[in-house]
Amino acid sequence: MNEKIEELFQREHDNPRIWLRVASERLSLLRYVFLVQIEDGIPDADQRSCLEYADAVLIGWPDEHADDVYDLDQDQLNQVRHNITVMEERVPVFRKQEQEGRIADLSDSLVAVTGCVAQVRRAYQPGFPLPTYSEIRRVVQEEWNADMERIDPDRVNPSAEQMRQEAKSENEENASEARREGEQG
Repeated sequence: MNEKIEELFQREHDNPRIWLRVASERLSLLRYVFLVQIEDGIPDADQRSCLEYADAVLIGWPDEHADDVYDLDQDQLNQVRHNITVMEERVPVFRKQEQEGRIADLSDSLVAVTGCVAQVRRAYQPGFPLPTYSEIRRVVQEEWNADMERIDPDRVNPSAEQMRQEAKSENEENASEARREGEQG
């Protein structure tokens, strides 16, 4: 486990609300790294969902001294520590995925970390309405489908026949191009 987190576990008796800050700062950092990784292209529905989920969990993040932040009993604090530990164990995996450019895996890791952070927030701020990843994913997918339908209505849910026709057309186009190159060469 990260030495700094272990050190915080030891010192947290004076400020058990410190986990709010630790969780939000970690998620903010990983969200930014993810955003940088996908910024060169147009994010797909999965990538957009990951970002929307992280944003939903971070929006209106409370200060650890805010009035609507609850003090936790020992069992709740142990659960928060567990979520922080799971989150921190995910960080080296996230870094490796980033270095290898594995965006789909990076998306999964961001969702997992965000889920841990959401649980920390729920413990300290139980009245704050947090959506689940599934809820966000469904809405983003609907928006994505609507956007794609506006761009090319036939490509959103192409039929098997449409897919065969497209493949046939592409094959014919490639063959025609190969013939032209052969004639020019």
